[in-house]
Formats: sequence, C-alpha cells, structure tokens
Amino acid sequence: FHVEGKEIFSSGSIGVVPYPGTADNINELLINVDTAIHHAKRQGRANYQFYTSELRSGVQRRMEVEAGLRHALENDEFELFYQAKFDLEAHMVTGAEALLRWDSPALGFVSPAEFIPIAEQAGLIVAIGNWVLRNACIEAAGWMKLDHPPIQVGVNLSAIQFLSGDLTENVHNCLSASGLTSDLLDLELTESMLVENPEQTIRTLDELKEHGITISMDDFGTGYSS
Repeated sequence: FHVEGKEIFSSGSIGVVPYPGTADNINELLINVDTAIHHAKRQGRANYQFYTSELRSGVQRRMEVEAGLRHALENDEFELFYQAKFDLEAHMVTGAEALLRWDSPALGFVSPAEFIPIAEQAGLIVAIGNWVLRNACIEAAGWMKLDHPPIQVGVNLSAIQFLSGDLTENVHNCLSASGLTSDLLDLELTESMLVENPEQTIRTLDELKEHGITISMDDFGTGYSS
C-alpha cells in the first residue's frame, strides 16, 4: 500500500473453521475462529491454520496456567531445586544452579518449559524472577555456614528481567538482605539477550561488575554466535 508517499507491507494470518460440526452457535464459532487466528500468528504469521479441538483445549490450558501463576507467588507455591556443579579433580561441589519448580494445588506439577513462556507473555516474569533471585541468595547464604569451601549459586535471568531498569538495585538489595557475598552470585544470561539492546546491556553489565558479581553465558553457540 502507498500511504503518504511511503510503502506499507501487510500480511494475513488466517484462521479456518469448518461449520457446522465445530460449534453449536455463532458465539462459539467466533471464539474458535479467534483461536485458529492466534495459532496462525504463533506459527510465524502470514499463514493459515485450521481449527481443531486440540487448539481449544490448548487455549484453555494456557488460561488455567496463567490464572494459577497469578496466585502462585502469594500462595508460596514455588520451590527452588539446585543442580550441583562438581569439580572432578577436587572432588567437591563448587557451585549450584537454581532451578525453579512449581507444584500447583490445582494443576499439579507444571513444567518450567510450559509456565515460563506464559509468565513472560503475561507480564509476570519479573516478579517471579525477583522471587527466585531473592530466595536463591537467602539459601546460598546459609551454605556459607557449612564446613565446606564457598559454593557459588547460579541464577538464570530472563531477557525482560535483565532489561528492566531496576535489576542492579534488586540484585544489590537481595545480597544485602541475605548476607551473601557478591562473588558467590553468578547470573546466567543467554547470548541472544546480550545483543537485543547493546547500549543498555553494556551499562547493566558494567554495574553488575562493579558489585563483584560474575556473569555466565548460557546456551552459547545456539543464538547469535552461530
């Protein structure tokens, strides 16, 4: 389209719903059309997708997970597990990566692979990420009392959490409140996160470095560098 001397390109995402047989009334039919359209957009846009009953159940499942997530923090339903980093030469644990787990009273155990993307889309990931950071620091501070060499805790950050303006302040507050020393906190970032907003990324990394926090690159080679 030519609009005010500029070219504008548009594509279509189409949802196809056979009728009758897939809905009992016009309202249900329109809901199914909307479901198929959203599926087409999730498949990369500029394509068409047919409605199936599985799509409808998938949408319902997503709504249930999102609704559950909105109460999970206040109801203390999250838990942290730790994957140990073991030094084979020294024969000792040198670090541990914090892994978020959710056992919902209504839905049962929900995989992070399912609920993390939903939390990101629903705008809940920053609050959940801050909960993980705070509790990982508190539990790791307890390890300092063990008769064992220092154990560094690793915490994964989402892109949204990393680019939020108050990340450095949140990290500082978590360290101060827990008593964990900054050298025992390792923040894990994916390489794709680091190239999304280079100027802000460098500024944030410099601030974290000034606090003595280490950074690890997660999934290196699977994104930009490949």
